[in-house]
Parts: sequence; structure tokens; C-alpha cells
Amino acid sequence: MTTMSKSHQLLIVGVGSIGHRHLRSFLATGRVEAAICEPNTELRQRLAELYRVRRTYADLEAASADHHDAAVIATPANLHIPMATRLADCGVHLLIEKPLSTSWEGIEALRSKVVERGVVAAVAYVYRAHPALRAMKAALESGRFGRPVQLVAVCGQNFPTYRPAYREIYYRDRATGGGAIQDVLTHVLNAGEWLIGPVDRLLADAEHQVLDGVEVEDTVHVLTRHGGAMGSYSLNQHQAPNEITVTVICECGTLRFEYHKCRWRWMARPDEPWHDEPAASIERDTMFIAQANGFLDAIERGAPPFCTLEDGIQTLRANLAALTSARSGTWQSIDAEARGVAR
Repeated sequence: MTTMSKSHQLLIVGVGSIGHRHLRSFLATGRVEAAICEPNTELRQRLAELYRVRRTYADLEAASADHHDAAVIATPANLHIPMATRLADCGVHLLIEKPLSTSWEGIEALRSKVVERGVVAAVAYVYRAHPALRAMKAALESGRFGRPVQLVAVCGQNFPTYRPAYREIYYRDRATGGGAIQDVLTHVLNAGEWLIGPVDRLLADAEHQVLDGVEVEDTVHVLTRHGGAMGSYSLNQHQAPNEITVTVICECGTLRFEYHKCRWRWMARPDEPWHDEPAASIERDTMFIAQANGFLDAIERGAPPFCTLEDGIQTLRANLAALTSARSGTWQSIDAEARGVAR
């Protein structure tokens, strides 16, 4: 049960599209007093007025001089680690937008600082807050379908419809977290790892096929191994249907998550119909509000965050391995112990 007893001093670092959504969603929990850190003066002032935010800052140096017990980092991905490390050193709990970073630089320093200061650190892979996916995860863990042996993810949408400014934002450059692998596929890889375990090797093919005005990849295919389970992930950012389907085939049945229909379904015997398990309908911010409450619960009473820092680090390994594989055309191994990340 969500605790409602505390009012946290929350700093939102970066209030572009995703930071704006975090601001709106955290305020909807009724559990925070929010502040904004944003260099764009017009944007900072407009959102402060819209949401009646009293404290605003033009840069992190000014924000760090004030007291905040928690922060959301929603800047371009290449800025996440230095900002997170600085705030962790101030004893601030962290919710870091996905992907965690675009390189391995600074990861160990952040990990050490989080432990040293005893702060909660989570990564905002928000699919883990989807009620249907959470229910399917619980069904997998119950063991009733047996061991997962294969995962098949098929995803696509018309990206310009939902992010019309994609040519002017982080998306246009891999260095700032752009391209299909780091922008959308990372969500699905993280969900796959959550469902059936971490990726330990992969082969990726990626290409720019359609999107006008950028050169980064908009179409991706990835083959994965999750221990003994096999996986395949297909994604494009230019098709008309806005659909995400993740199917997990187990020894004793098949489970399927359909994001666009807000449900999961299962089948255990040949020729029987699908058994649908619809979740409650969700609104635009439902998952983000659930993620916000989960993060605040982790701070207040030690509940595990939806996606831990270590889980985010593992998906970063998969992201970087996929980028390397797409360039080289070769399988990439991911050795967690050796931190085998393509640098």
C-alpha cells in the first residue's frame, strides 16, 4: 500500500517532453513539493507558472546549493551520469531517465557514490509500471507455464506523429541518446530482461530506412540469448500502427503482452482460444504516476524500485553491445562480471 505521509522536496532536472511528464506525474501523487532545473528560461518560467512551482533554477550548480531529498534526471542521456553522481554526493535519491547513459564512462563512480551515500537510485524504464505487463511477469514467476524458452518482441509506431520535433532534439544523435536502439528498443530490451533474465549475447542489424531529416537508425532487428532462452526483437519507428507485442513461449504455455490493447493473454493447449487477462484501462500518465509512487515508496520504506540501478546498468550493456554489433555485424558477448561493455 502506498505511503502518503511525507512531502518530499523533489527536483526535476530538465523539463522537456519527458521531464514535463515526470513533473506532472509526481505532482499527481500528492507526495512531493517540486522544483525545476532547466536552462531554457521561457520553458522554465512557463511550467513554473502552470504548476505553481516556487523554486526554479537555471543550472544544476544553483539547484545543488538548495536542499532536495530526491531528483528526477530527465536531460539528454549523455548528461545523466555526471549529474546523477553530483546529486548522489549531496545525498539526493535518484530516478534517472532511460537509457542510463550512452557510454560506460562514470558508471563505476556513480555506483560507488550511491552505495557510499546510501541513496535510492532507480532508472525510469516505465514499461515495468504497466499493469498488464506486471501481471504477466507475476504469472511467469508463478511457474504455472514452466520455463521460458523463447521471447519474441514486435514493435512499431510512426515516431514523427508522437514526437514531431524529433529532428531538433536528442533523437538526432546517438551521442545524446538518439536512434531507435537507445530511444525505444531499450525499453523493450529492458522489459525482456525483466521477464526472462539478462541478455548475455546478441546480434543486431540496424539501418536508417525512412525518417526524414536524421541519419540515425529507425529500424532494428536483434537476436538475443538470455541464458538458456532465445530472443528476437523487431522495431521500426515509421509504420502506421502504434503497437508493441511481447510474446514469451514457455515449456507449458505461451504468454503475450499487448501494450496497445492494455492486456496480456495466454494459451496452454493447441487449438484452444486465447485466454485474455485485461488490465484496468490506463490514461496517458498512469504508468508514470505508478512509477513515481514506486520510487517514493522505495525512499520511504525500502520497497524495491521498479527498475534498480543495477538493472539499468545491465540494459546499458545490452544497448552498447547492440550498437557495436550493428556496426560490426558480429555477435557480442555481455559478461556482467567483467563489465564487458563496448567502449
